[in-house]
Amino acid sequence: MAEADSTILTLRKVLTSESEPLARRFRALFSLKHFACLQPPTERTLPAIEAIAAGFTSSSALLKHELAYCLGQSRNPNSIPYLKEALRDGAQDMMCRHEAAEALGALGNKNSLDLLKELRDNQNEHEVIRETCDIAVDRILWENSEERKKEKLKPSDFTSIDPAPPLPMATTEPSIPELEKRLLDTKLPLFERYRAMFALRDLASPPDLPTAARAVEALAKGLHDPSALFRHEIAFVFGQLCHPASIPSLTTTLRNQSEVGMVRHEAAEALGSLGDCEGVEETLREFLNDPEQVVKDSVIVALDMAEYEKTGEMEYALIPDAPSEAVSAA
Repeated sequence: MAEADSTILTLRKVLTSESEPLARRFRALFSLKHFACLQPPTERTLPAIEAIAAGFTSSSALLKHELAYCLGQSRNPNSIPYLKEALRDGAQDMMCRHEAAEALGALGNKNSLDLLKELRDNQNEHEVIRETCDIAVDRILWENSEERKKEKLKPSDFTSIDPAPPLPMATTEPSIPELEKRLLDTKLPLFERYRAMFALRDLASPPDLPTAARAVEALAKGLHDPSALFRHEIAFVFGQLCHPASIPSLTTTLRNQSEVGMVRHEAAEALGSLGDCEGVEETLREFLNDPEQVVKDSVIVALDMAEYEKTGEMEYALIPDAPSEAVSAA
């Protein structure tokens, strides 16, 4: 283990403690993510990555899937062994394994291709895992391709490394109907459909963009897709956008008890990012005792995030008592 200072150790202790409130553990995670994502890395970066990875023993599927996401955003190859271990572990929660595969795609390292292809082609694997590995393979191939160098991508408001890049800019004005058609075409590879999804996302930000409401409406149609993975990614995008036009479809998704947990949980978190909108907190509180644990946990975190939005705190993160510079979520 790399040597860690008191700040990292304090955050690691909170993150890995099953007796700590879940919302507090999430704030510790986002603080650790800040250090894990530093470019260039500092002496705190590797200890932060190790601290995040230590959380994979948790009983919370929600927390573990977020750990994997944060490692995927680190742009740091030291995250790869931990993600591969989580993905290989068939006893690990499906949501965590899915996010580990997606994170490997985000890191773009060709050394991850063999494992991803193996699981993609394994007919005994869960469909969500196979689909995620399929997209991750395509993303790594794209990341390392000559085609990528030629593409002209629209500058995005979002700093996240996405499962797929948006479609390249056309010479003419972007056509929302054309992007919607690609988004909903189940005959296309998932990677191509995701590219349409993220192109639509970028046309919906900022929310006062002339194309925003129409782009949100197009994206909302994806919540009826046959792929649970696809539906969950639409909800995630709505969480990024924080556009009020997404509230009705997110609420319907959360209230649909026949929807799978990984989709409903993402809808809950997306609503949490809209917590300052009228009626959202009341909707979330309806599900504080949801029978699906990952949904219940997501509502707890979403309400904490909504409270953060209202208080105007600078960062959704945990500031340890140990003397250090300010800790912020990446």
